[in-house]
Amino acid sequence: MITDTTPKILIVDDDPSIRNLIHRFLNHKYQVYSAADGETALALFDKLKPLLVVLDWNLPDTTGYHLCQEMQRRTNVFVIMLSSRTDEADKLKVLSAGADDYICKPFALAELAIRIEVVLRRMRSVT
Repeated sequence: MITDTTPKILIVDDDPSIRNLIHRFLNHKYQVYSAADGETALALFDKLKPLLVVLDWNLPDTTGYHLCQEMQRRTNVFVIMLSSRTDEADKLKVLSAGADDYICKPFALAELAIRIEVVLRRMRSVT
């Protein structure tokens, strides 16, 4: 049952099929919101104060890397990065920027759900 205290998750991906698939998959357990670009994502981020952000690397108006850095400057939010980039340097770069996990596309929804649970178990203060 979703309540006001149910964790909020923001999904940021410019691909509507991926965004909607993740949204529908997680919506039964979390308060899920979504954005297709960085500008909308930051507006929702400031308004909703999500506990976790699932963030695509490639966005039309910015990169997930820069968005992750900006979100980390504002709060201590959990971030899981999604990307088709498989290069180790890219993974290290975004993890160093504050992301808590990195998942390569294509990915399984069940794996994403488990990784979200693992990250949320860390439960640091997000303020």
